Amino acid sequence: MRKEVDFLVIGSGVAGLCFALKAANFGKVCMVTKTKMDEGSTRYAQGGIASVVYQPDTYEKHIEDTMVAGDELSDRNIVELTIRESTERVMELVEWGVDFDKNKDGSFALAKEGGHSEFRVLHHKDMTGYEIEEKLILAAQKHANIEIIENRIALEIITQHHLGVEVNRRSNDITCYGAYIYNPETKEVDTILAKITMMATGGLGMVYEHTTNPVVATGDGVAMVYRAKGAVRGMEFVQFHPTSLYNPKESPSFLITEAMRGAGAILKDANGNTFVDKYDERGSLAPRDIVARAIDSEMKRQGVDHVYLDTTLIPKQEIFEHFPNIYAKCLSIGIDITKEMIPVVPVAHYSCGGIQTNEWGATSIINLYASGECASTGLHGANRLASNSLLEALVFSHRACIKAMQTLPSISFCQDVPDWNSEGTVLNEEMVLITQSRKELQTIMSSYVGIVRSNLRLQRAFDRLEILYRETEALYKKSILIPEICELRNMINVGYLIIKHAMDRKESRGLHYSLDYPPYQSQTRK
Repeated sequence: MRKEVDFLVIGSGVAGLCFALKAANFGKVCMVTKTKMDEGSTRYAQGGIASVVYQPDTYEKHIEDTMVAGDELSDRNIVELTIRESTERVMELVEWGVDFDKNKDGSFALAKEGGHSEFRVLHHKDMTGYEIEEKLILAAQKHANIEIIENRIALEIITQHHLGVEVNRRSNDITCYGAYIYNPETKEVDTILAKITMMATGGLGMVYEHTTNPVVATGDGVAMVYRAKGAVRGMEFVQFHPTSLYNPKESPSFLITEAMRGAGAILKDANGNTFVDKYDERGSLAPRDIVARAIDSEMKRQGVDHVYLDTTLIPKQEIFEHFPNIYAKCLSIGIDITKEMIPVVPVAHYSCGGIQTNEWGATSIINLYASGECASTGLHGANRLASNSLLEALVFSHRACIKAMQTLPSISFCQDVPDWNSEGTVLNEEMVLITQSRKELQTIMSSYVGIVRSNLRLQRAFDRLEILYRETEALYKKSILIPEICELRNMINVGYLIIKHAMDRKESRGLHYSLDYPPYQSQTRK
C-alpha cells in the first residue's frame, strides 16, 4: 500500500492522540499504532497529571520543584513555558471529557507526590492514564479526519537516505517524508508519505529485565530517529520507579503509585524500620532517583530482594476510594494493604532522554516532530518530577501542532520515494536466536546499566552489546521481516545509546549514578 496524508502520527498514547485531535482540524491524519490503540504507557499511568490549579500553589513553586528534581539540568526556559501553560492544557482534558476526582464542594481533589512542594496532582482514582486514554481515543474515533491503523510496526522514517542521497549526523537539512510501515498480516511494507510526521512512540523500558512499561515499549521512535541521523540526547537518564509490586512471576511489573506515599505510606525494611530518611531529610517523599538508590542500597546492605511500603498508615476509606485498583491487585495475590505492608522493588520506569526537540516539539530533522516519552524537550533534565510526564505530552503536542500548521501549506509530498526493498531476504526459522538475544540484552542492561553504575560495568556492557549488535544486524538484513526482529534491533540501538551517553557523563547526576564519580554539587538540592 502507498498513501499520502497531511499528518502521520506514530503512536497512540496521550502525546499522539492530543496531536492528532488538534491536527485533524487542519488536514487528514493517519495514526499508526503497534498493537491496539490503548496498549501504551499512558494507560498504565496511575498517579496523575501535575498542574497549578489553586492557591497557595504558584507557577513559580512548580517551576522550582521541577528544576530541583532535574538536578539543574532542566532547561529553565522549557520548564517555565511548560508549567505556565499547564492549567490551560489540563482544562482541555476536562473539555474532552476526562473526569478528574473532585471534593464534595466540586473542587478538584489534588494529591501531593515526591518532590512536589504543594498539592497539585489531578487524578482519577489510581488509574488516571486509563481515564485520559479512554476519553481521547473516543474523541479520535469520532473525528472524520482521523484514520486509525492498528497492529502495524513503523520500520524507518523516510529521508534523503532512501532517495540515494548520503547525509551525515551533522547535516542540518535532513528531511522526513513519512515512514515505512510493516503490516504483519500481509507481510508487506506500506509506504506512507506525509507532510508532517509526529513521533509519539513512548518509552523503552523493555530493554531491562523488569519494568513497569508495557511490552510494546521497545524504544522504537528513538532508534528510528537515531538511525536517520537525528539528534538524540540524555539517554543516560533512565528513571527507576522506587515502588513496583515485588512479584517475580509477573511481567511487566505492577506499579505502586507515588501518590500512596503522598497519602502517608512510608517505606520500611523487613523489621519495620524506616530508612529513606538516612539518605534524605524528605524521607519517602524525596525525588524518585534518591528513593530508588536508597532502596537499592538497603537491599544490598541487608542482602534482601525487596523492601516494604507501609500503607496501613493510610485510612481504609481513602485506600478504597483513591487506590481501588492497587487494593484489588494486591488482594489478588493475598495481600490486604489495609492490614499488611506491600513488598516493593525499584524497576525501570521512564526515560528522561530521547529525541531532541526545541520549544515547538520540532526535531533536528525537518518536518519531523516528537512528543511524549520518546522526546527530550529539556523539561526533565537529569530526573523527572512525578506526574510531569502527561503534562509534558499535552504541552508539546499542542505546541507542535501550532508550528506544523504554520508550515503545512508550504510542504509538498516527495514523489521520488521508492517502495521498501526486501529483495534477497528469506524466512528465518531460528526464532531462538532472536529470543535469546533479547534476554541477553535485558540481562546486560539490568546488571551493568541500572540504578548504580561504574566505568567497568559500562565498558563490559558496551563490549557485550557490540557482539549482539553485529549478530542482529546480520540477521535483520537477510531475514524476512517479523515484529520480533524489528523490536530487537530497536532495543539494541537504544541500549547502545544509554550505555554510550552514560560513558560520556563524567559525574553522578540525577538518575545517572556512578561509583567512579562524585555526586554533582547542586546549589539548590540538599
